[in-house]
Amino acid sequence: MSEVKWGITLFNRFSDKIRVFDTTLRDGEQTPGVSLTPENKLRIAQKLDELGVDVIEAGFAAVSQGEMDAIKLIAKQNLKAEICSAARGTKGDINAVTKSDADSIHLIIPTSDLHLKFKIRKTREEILKITEERVEQAKKQGLIVELSAEDATRTDVNFLKEFFSKGIAAGADRVVACDTVGVLTPEKAYDLFSDLRDSLQVPIVSVHCHNDFGMAVANSISALRAGANQFHATINGLGERAGNASLEEIVIALKSLYKKDVEIKTGLLYSISQLVSRLTGIYVQPNKAVVGENAFTHESGIHTQGLLANPLTYEPISPELVGGTRRISSGKHSGIHGIKDTLDKMGLEPTNEQLKEIALRIKNVGDKGKIVMDADLLAITETVMGLNKIKPIQLKEITVVSGDKVTPTASVRLRLNKKEVCGAAFGVGPVDAAINAVKAAIIETEHIHLEKYHVKAITGGTDAMVEVVVTMRKGNRKVTAMGVRGDIVMASIEAVISGINVLTTFYNSE
Repeated sequence: MSEVKWGITLFNRFSDKIRVFDTTLRDGEQTPGVSLTPENKLRIAQKLDELGVDVIEAGFAAVSQGEMDAIKLIAKQNLKAEICSAARGTKGDINAVTKSDADSIHLIIPTSDLHLKFKIRKTREEILKITEERVEQAKKQGLIVELSAEDATRTDVNFLKEFFSKGIAAGADRVVACDTVGVLTPEKAYDLFSDLRDSLQVPIVSVHCHNDFGMAVANSISALRAGANQFHATINGLGERAGNASLEEIVIALKSLYKKDVEIKTGLLYSISQLVSRLTGIYVQPNKAVVGENAFTHESGIHTQGLLANPLTYEPISPELVGGTRRISSGKHSGIHGIKDTLDKMGLEPTNEQLKEIALRIKNVGDKGKIVMDADLLAITETVMGLNKIKPIQLKEITVVSGDKVTPTASVRLRLNKKEVCGAAFGVGPVDAAINAVKAAIIETEHIHLEKYHVKAITGGTDAMVEVVVTMRKGNRKVTAMGVRGDIVMASIEAVISGINVLTTFYNSE
């Protein structure tokens, strides 16, 4: 199939079925600073299985006992997805994969002259012999073999095809050309994978791209257009250096721009992005495509006016498609329409003159370089409208116990809608314990979740002031709030309670 756009003929050779190979738990975990426990790997694997990926690369069995335990733990869950382990081209690595109970092996063997000379000190002939022997060993041990050419995109293409042909003859079920250092361009990706698809007698040709030049997603899609029928990717684009191709971006681009559906439950993309972010400690940049906090957040008055008339004016995809929510934020670029829409949802109805004054005060705050949180908008509005500022939830007392060999524990006493409530909880640290205690105190009436937590020191020295920013959610409603104190626990509680008060206002009006 071909189409002509802007005078250029585009040939689309998309496969009827595009397979998704997720490597969040292997290549994604190789992100510097990330290390997942077997239990947390299992949580992510279960969510990936629910998402609908075809293959979950659960780890690298030969790396450590923890990796072996994680793969075994995931393999025994009887998930729908195929469970895979990475391995080098050594007998020991293949034996480790077999012991891990994985269904398949991702057999990674270098092919570029650069890697052969400086990394493993082998000749091309030696690599071909090793490939043949290791593929045969893996097949004899009952494994599905996914044979990867490491640094394929800097490998002589004739040798690359010889390497893959040798592996296929030995029994490899799938082959993968890896853009290990992200040097492909979309044009080169199309040419390479078109050549591989035409030259190799194998049912599955896969693409594995890194993002060193910011083109991993584009290169992956070009490879699929050329006939590759499986792509490797990670949630949030995690991975070494600049990361891997982002699973959510590829899936949504295929669906929305190329009208090519992939068997992925896209409504789960935002929630799995958040889960991976929390468990890895690698937070998603706000302006990240598809799942970033700002992907469906609008501030500019010019934009919000059009958005409120028809979301398609400034949203190429709907937030519901990926399980996200639309949000209009307040700031110096805000217009009357956006502010009024937010206040309407809060159940507040200022007059036109009051609305103008609210907008002016918001702009003044923004001009001072400050972020206007939802809690700030509510406070400004209450002041302008002369409303009673008694909040539904007020902190009356908090006690936190923490120290060496002491489980962090907190208890709180709150005033909730004119009644006193108490809560106590444990946590991984004093802040976590304090927030858990607040949630325990209000759980019967307010089912509110802490979605994001960010902290920074805003002054220097041992007496530094601490700024905590949180995103709170109740149902499909999200708000932001801030706390600033010299004590991180109090700053956190101030932010959380402010956020809860705004959410309570939202839901009281509905």
